[in-house]
Amino acid sequence: MYDPLVEPNPQPQQGYPSFYWAKDMPVQPSTSTLQKTASADIAVIGAGYTGLSAAYHLSHHYNKSVVVLEANETGWGCSGRNAGFVLPGTGRLSLADMEKKWGAATAKNVFNEYMTSIDTVEQMIDFGNIDCDKVPGGYVKLAHRRAKVASLRSQAEMLSAQYGESVKFVSSKEVQRDFMNSANMFGGIYFDRCFGVNPLKLALGYQTMATNAGVTTYTNSPVVNWQHKTDGHLLHTPSGQVQAEKVVIATNGYTGTNLNDLVSQRHFPVLSSIIVTRPLNEQELNAVQIKFGLMAMDTRRKKYYYRLLPDNRILFGGRGSITGKHAKDPINKQRLLEGLSSTFPILKEITVDYFWSGWVSATFDNYPRVGSNQQQDVFYSMGYCGSGLAFSTLAGKRLAQRICEPESLPNLPFWQSELPKYPFSRFKRLGLTAYYALASIRE
Repeated sequence: MYDPLVEPNPQPQQGYPSFYWAKDMPVQPSTSTLQKTASADIAVIGAGYTGLSAAYHLSHHYNKSVVVLEANETGWGCSGRNAGFVLPGTGRLSLADMEKKWGAATAKNVFNEYMTSIDTVEQMIDFGNIDCDKVPGGYVKLAHRRAKVASLRSQAEMLSAQYGESVKFVSSKEVQRDFMNSANMFGGIYFDRCFGVNPLKLALGYQTMATNAGVTTYTNSPVVNWQHKTDGHLLHTPSGQVQAEKVVIATNGYTGTNLNDLVSQRHFPVLSSIIVTRPLNEQELNAVQIKFGLMAMDTRRKKYYYRLLPDNRILFGGRGSITGKHAKDPINKQRLLEGLSSTFPILKEITVDYFWSGWVSATFDNYPRVGSNQQQDVFYSMGYCGSGLAFSTLAGKRLAQRICEPESLPNLPFWQSELPKYPFSRFKRLGLTAYYALASIRE
């Protein structure tokens, strides 16, 4: 499996992994491999949510000519492989963390931006008439230990009383009664505005919107060389090149080792893995009693996240292997099965029909940036820390604003500084190994 910590860029023609979201793939928008010299006002690297949203907004709202370069297929990376959770938030900072770091007023504005990101996804789906299996049902974050209950209760009370959000704390009895029959859950916080989607269909829908707005997307066209010129940039692919005045980096967890100094050594690609079971039978559904459309995640450091899919399968995810070459190791699937059976004991012997992994982008200070090098006209957004479906869509819109109308950006920390470099970068995976071991012991 492609490993962005050791390889300069993904190799083309890899195709989608064998995963659940591609089982009923819609007709894809027409694309081709770049075989010529093309030119545009702006080149976007990466055809995921960030890149396609940026391209769409740049073309539709600001009348810019835009070319998108994708190393493989649309949504091949994070955007097509995730669990389809449209949630408020990104990064790893809690409300308490944000208030401590930025103050109460800024923390509230950041959370409002998170809620705006959900609205942005809904607007894109509605405006583009995207058939992405959208399922309402809300999202619940569950305390896997009693010690986690107090912080979730405090967060729910703050969001309701001070932020005016329609969230609520749910007790362990309410979890059992209203949401699921899950073992060892001690209450949680419920967000009713969240919804689930087929993430690959959503990415393909974004591409259709971008194409209809005049954007040209070239697939299987990785950037293998980047020249900074006096009149802009020249991006080389294996069989073509693009001349552009400005460049947007939208590769997130799939950003290779030497794409650009602006993002080099400024994120940590971490594998997340997902299993999808066979369809549950009536007895299993009655035993599990999971609310249709509900998305759930627990408070473990290594995270378990899960949902009941429209065809009655359970999707269950968590952190995976340390390196790309071990991504398909059966032990990673077995660990997820053990997590599933500890959550829903009746599913201990259930078979798995799909298993895959993908890279998420962690940052040193636990929140993403929508950054730039204004002198070189290079822009980027990355570092969603595994919870970026909604925020990355909004980040694409914010990138377009930053390029064309920077005065319209809200005054938030995401674009007030650049991603910090990781210290002792070569030891990141050694540290992750130790972190996973400690988390397993503690939990």
